[in-house]
Amino acid sequence: MKKLAIAVLMNTLFFSILLSAGSCEKNETEDQSIGIESILDVKSDGTTMINEEALWQNFSETPDLSEEELDMLGYMKDEEKLARDVYYALYDIWGALPFSNISKAEEQHLNAVILLLEFYGSDNVLVRDPGEFDNDEFKTLYYDLVSKGSESVVEAFKVGALIEELDIKDLQEYLEETSNANIELVFKNLLKGSRNHLRAFNRQFVRLGIDYDPQYIDQSQYDEIVNSPFEAGRQS
Repeated sequence: MKKLAIAVLMNTLFFSILLSAGSCEKNETEDQSIGIESILDVKSDGTTMINEEALWQNFSETPDLSEEELDMLGYMKDEEKLARDVYYALYDIWGALPFSNISKAEEQHLNAVILLLEFYGSDNVLVRDPGEFDNDEFKTLYYDLVSKGSESVVEAFKVGALIEELDIKDLQEYLEETSNANIELVFKNLLKGSRNHLRAFNRQFVRLGIDYDPQYIDQSQYDEIVNSPFEAGRQS
């Protein structure tokens, strides 16, 4: 009888451990899913913020980056800074709220790339003054875009859409060139942000009755993006 009681107790403990392990595994999976989702916080106007802490927590251990991957991160650092700097400048000129909101988001997009560079121990984390870039082509582009956007608020919104197109094109191309899980994580979230910001600028075109011709992506992709809802993240 004593042996039977011990056997029953051992079986009970065994199944309890199994249930507990299954519960822990489920919770870890749910926590990971929640963490990934919380990287993006999408506002009702499409402004897409990045939670840097959540992003860092979702980085995984990978081999060191290749020179090509470090170069692409450096390039995207300048490109995200271009968006931030131009939007800040256009907000100062026109006081249009979309430029204020999206420039703050682009600050976080820039920080996301820097965070990834820091994760791999790169020293390419310096952020230069507004309008100054590591890559001279961005310096030229900055002044050209601010000049164009200074002509009218309509041209300013067109400059915004142009920058988001450029981001979309480059991020898509870079995602085809890397298999690094952390770069993919950052770039896929940046890509969602760029599509959301493009949708936000398109709202201004619709409101003002303005036609816009995309330059860096084709018309079919542009139409597909702007005619679909804002992507992923908590709405607020």
